[in-house]
Amino acid sequence: MDIRERLSGIRCFLLDMDGTFYLGNQLIDGSLDFLQALHDTGRQCLFLTNNSSKSADFYKQKLARMGVPEGFRNVLTSGQATARYVTSRFPGKKAFLLANEIETKEMEALGVQIDQEHPDYVLIAFDTELDYKKMTMLCDHVRAGLPYIATHPDFNCPTETGFIPDIGATIAYVKASTGREPDVVIGKPNGGIVEETLRVTGLKKEEMAMVGDRLYTDIATGVNFGMLSILVMSGETTAQMAEESPIKPGLTFGRLADMIPYL
Repeated sequence: MDIRERLSGIRCFLLDMDGTFYLGNQLIDGSLDFLQALHDTGRQCLFLTNNSSKSADFYKQKLARMGVPEGFRNVLTSGQATARYVTSRFPGKKAFLLANEIETKEMEALGVQIDQEHPDYVLIAFDTELDYKKMTMLCDHVRAGLPYIATHPDFNCPTETGFIPDIGATIAYVKASTGREPDVVIGKPNGGIVEETLRVTGLKKEEMAMVGDRLYTDIATGVNFGMLSILVMSGETTAQMAEESPIKPGLTFGRLADMIPYL
């Protein structure tokens, strides 16, 4: 089966954001052309990001500033998927929440009840306002044995100038102190965010393709859950990493725009 045939049944492309559609505040060349090609061929996309340091509304506004048409500003974050998970799994319970101000407001708006002193469970997001006091409280609650949920597993977050430590680094810190890893991680490549994606789109897994720049999150999501996985080499993954990794994408392109001739 050639590339065009493999893409022919895809109705919705699940697009990672950082390193796939843009880097920081800079669009990756050809990203808007890719969206135009989706429009021209009657397809849609859902921006699917593990980055829980920002709200979905923040990302929608950012996409608007970058020139993304309104009909393509569909965003699902690991934070949103995690909020749905904890409010259904721990109804009426309160969380110790490790998150920055913008994500804290979104979690509260999505129904997450917060009690930093006497929580029923621990919920951590990508906190870009992290300090030692927060880490101490987090480790205390984790060490006490409370249920421990994380939005996503990424170790680094790509930027225009390189990488900054992401929630995976926080998880490693907590494990070094407490001996525990999260009981549940919702974001890519785990099932929680896939379940929410299926609910939001109403599509079957066979009708979606997972597109991203990270092997251990984006590509592993497709591999783990029976979706076509498409690696773009515009972010974290190098040619050497792709060659040495046991996680193999279904297709590989340099950037999103390189897919256009096959749509």
